[in-house]
Amino acid sequence: MQFVCNGSQVEVDAAPGESLLSVLREQLGIMSAKDGCSPQGQCGCCTVLVDGDARVACVTPALRVAGRSVTTVEGLERATRDTFADSFVAVGGSQCGFCTPGIVMRAVALAAKGKTRRTDLDRALAAHLCRCTGWQTVYDAVEDARRTIGTSDRAARPSGAASERARLEGGVPQRVGRGVPLGTGGFADDDAPRTAVVAVPLPPGSAAQSVAAAGLQWVVADTLLEARVIAGKVQGRRTTIDSAAPLALPDCPDGGVRLATGWVEPAYLEPDASWCEPGGEPASPLANGGAFGGKAKSPAPAAARELADHLGRAVRVVFAREDVVRLGPKRPPIAAWARYADGVVRVEGVVAGDLAPFLAPLEWPYRIEERATWERVTVAGPPTSSALRAVGLAERALLVEGALTQAGADRLTLVRDDRVAATLLDTCAVAASGALAGARVHTDARGGVDRIDVRVAAGDPLDEIVLRSYAIGAAHMALGWVLTEGLTVDAVNGEIHDLTIRSFGIVRAKDMPELGVEIVDDPGAARAHCSDAVFAAVAAATWNAVTVADAARPEMLPARGTRAARVLRG
Repeated sequence: MQFVCNGSQVEVDAAPGESLLSVLREQLGIMSAKDGCSPQGQCGCCTVLVDGDARVACVTPALRVAGRSVTTVEGLERATRDTFADSFVAVGGSQCGFCTPGIVMRAVALAAKGKTRRTDLDRALAAHLCRCTGWQTVYDAVEDARRTIGTSDRAARPSGAASERARLEGGVPQRVGRGVPLGTGGFADDDAPRTAVVAVPLPPGSAAQSVAAAGLQWVVADTLLEARVIAGKVQGRRTTIDSAAPLALPDCPDGGVRLATGWVEPAYLEPDASWCEPGGEPASPLANGGAFGGKAKSPAPAAARELADHLGRAVRVVFAREDVVRLGPKRPPIAAWARYADGVVRVEGVVAGDLAPFLAPLEWPYRIEERATWERVTVAGPPTSSALRAVGLAERALLVEGALTQAGADRLTLVRDDRVAATLLDTCAVAASGALAGARVHTDARGGVDRIDVRVAAGDPLDEIVLRSYAIGAAHMALGWVLTEGLTVDAVNGEIHDLTIRSFGIVRAKDMPELGVEIVDDPGAARAHCSDAVFAAVAAATWNAVTVADAARPEMLPARGTRAARVLRG
């Protein structure tokens, strides 16, 4: 078949059922179109223009574009491309950069049609998912680009301090600059040679021939399309069964609070991937972001190395979204109670995972003592990881802040020092680095969350735009964790039933409340993981705020039965 791609006539061999995304990435080597949901048509990362209209390439059959014109980020007019890239950098609208090329293409299509209303952008972004930014800066970036396109020759900001702040927040080296929102963040599968054989995890129930590596079975073929066909990949599904916390709520003493959390998906956008030459070093699956700790123990690099050595040739290891959900680690569920009295918060709970983050000493922002007893329990379900964002810190912050609120404690009389006093709003949390965050969640007449205020003290901010971006992204994730995000997992065999990326309950772009971030003057060296403190503080503030709005504290997360959650979910 032939079509025009970025202004040039191309000819490709499209297999029956092959998607446009597969043709672009696997045959034409165009890597700005990202494979985020593999392919469920639900994340928007592969959005391109077909005859000027935005289309999700992963569910567009390649044969349907025969004789038509396809445009990716690479084919945009340079002034348009650079303006959008610079605008995303200027306001912090891109962190890892995986989702941004698709958003840029959608925004360009809107601009070309003269659709400039906020409601137009709301509808357009409904086709997209961004896990890093929390959406507010994405709106800012698109609106900034609309204002400046064709009128500005603004260069991207210097990226040294910005990249360092991004590294401190994500925990891995990270670039900030014009190329990142255009998709050149160095993602593992983008850089893999297309001459390499491809390995995909063997799906449950598949009888396909496979090879063992890194503790898993892998189907190996010459192309990604062939590997998935041989493996018998089945499209992910979304269950109609409500999610539930796997651990029972404990008995709670009078005057205390109790909490049980459910299974939740980290939902990083780039599926695990790696590649390796025989005897070489495998590519990192982390690329230009830390995946919120979700890829700290990914099997992809080890499998790429073992398979390359075994087969004697380069191997690409590629997860589908369903593989990420089944094999990737989740936040350890807990069930616990907490009670505050006479300067002491007493906590008792159980954890379905690593105890270390729950037993480790924490530097509380208040002059209180935490006396905690935690036990580890085993439940049927997916693997868990304590490397995920603020594990232990956030759960304990919810319990402590909830106990203080339940006891009617005046936090201003309990603050530890002037740094805390300057940061405290309704809640406050401290990351392991000493970075502080305070949060206040405002509700409206409907009981919905209509504004979140955040204060952060992270030492030298290095780059306020990047720090603000990470704070907004962490607040978005915290809001979803408390109110809407959850996975349905079979309590008997541990099978996950929610495998589509839209079934995770992530707060949509149009539903994200207004969010203000104030960076507090905090002399001293830059402190890492301020976004962990924001996540914990906003989660605790949300839990306390919806208690007031609903007249009864939700005791299980996600609190989908609250008015606040119902408003967020439409």
